[in-house]
Amino acid sequence: MNEFSITRADCLARDAQDPLAPLRERFDLPQDVIYLDGNSLGARPRAALERAQQVVAREWGRDLITSWNTAGWFDMPKLLGERLGPLIGAQPGEVAVTDTTSLNLFKALAAAVRLQAEGPNAARRVIVTERSNFPTDIYMAEGLSEWLQQGYRVRLVDSVEELPAAIDADCAVVMLTHVNYRTGYQHDMAALTRHAHQHGALIVWDLAHSAGAVPVDLNAAEADFAVGCTYKYLNGGPGSPAFIWVPRRHQASFSHPLTGWWSHARPFAMAHGFAPTDGIGRALCGTQPVVSLALVECGLEVFEETSMEAIRAKSLALTDLFIELVEGTCANHPLGLVTPREHVRRGSQVSFTHPHGYAVMAALIARGVIGDYREPEIMRFGFTPLYTRFVDVWDAVAILNDILDREDYDVAAERGAVT
Repeated sequence: MNEFSITRADCLARDAQDPLAPLRERFDLPQDVIYLDGNSLGARPRAALERAQQVVAREWGRDLITSWNTAGWFDMPKLLGERLGPLIGAQPGEVAVTDTTSLNLFKALAAAVRLQAEGPNAARRVIVTERSNFPTDIYMAEGLSEWLQQGYRVRLVDSVEELPAAIDADCAVVMLTHVNYRTGYQHDMAALTRHAHQHGALIVWDLAHSAGAVPVDLNAAEADFAVGCTYKYLNGGPGSPAFIWVPRRHQASFSHPLTGWWSHARPFAMAHGFAPTDGIGRALCGTQPVVSLALVECGLEVFEETSMEAIRAKSLALTDLFIELVEGTCANHPLGLVTPREHVRRGSQVSFTHPHGYAVMAALIARGVIGDYREPEIMRFGFTPLYTRFVDVWDAVAILNDILDREDYDVAAERGAVT
């Protein structure tokens, strides 16, 4: 075992000086767990249990259907969008919290393709994305292309360096995830958006690993559309509704095939024929999942007590510390860092490869350090500055080093349905 370059006492001292430390108390975290998987599922805000009981017992149980009006259920997607908007550089009236990330991505892609088909770039038929993009994003783009039956196809790019050349005269839409789910690599949103526009393409950003983790300014970057989830860094709860961003300049022309009654101009007129509402309401579809929506608010409330700049500063400090400690104490083991060292290119996670990555992660989880695993051989560790402490980083690395030194992991471990 190599010596730690930083002591545990050093980390405790950093926690004592951390301006975000009090926010940890806003979350209900098990005392015997070091949770480094907020990039997959955020921890539960303490307020969520009381909010769920309020919705179920009073608003649903006592007030029943009247709560669509009296408890504000009907307006919840837009109201939550207003609270989420500042985290991603949105203006008022540009964000709705609704549906899933996949469904919202389908809407955004469909709208972008339609805009191009009705303009001077109508002949373009290529959607550009990365082969390393989250698979569901690629599936949705391929599904839309096949469903349209108009010659659309998805062009998969194998490296960041190849992206600019792939955005050519055939490209209608670029679809990228801002922070890569495997590696934590962060794209230059402004530069790639500018490049896409210079070559006549529209761009859709997936912020699933960005929102609440890194500063994002969609309007400053002049992006076209964006989607993301609320159950990771935003701490909205398992399967909580996603969000979609449509800038004001695109709202009047925003259209998609999922024209449900919630996006109708007069949903309770029960009229024949679809007439879209104005504004971000066009991005809605069907009846909203009220209980899940209500819990999203609890996560967003915590962000209103700090700033994305403060969150980013701590995120970089935590991930720097983790990389330094792992490389300093586990140097004799076959670990490979796949997350960028450069701050400007790093999200809020650190990923290491190991030939027995799944088995090592399973051993970590058994000892109370929860990260997760992604093929091939990648152990992911997510750092959520709202509740992750510097001492958590030190303790996690100590346990990882002990597991590796003693080879205390089972390479034949049976895998669960979720890794």
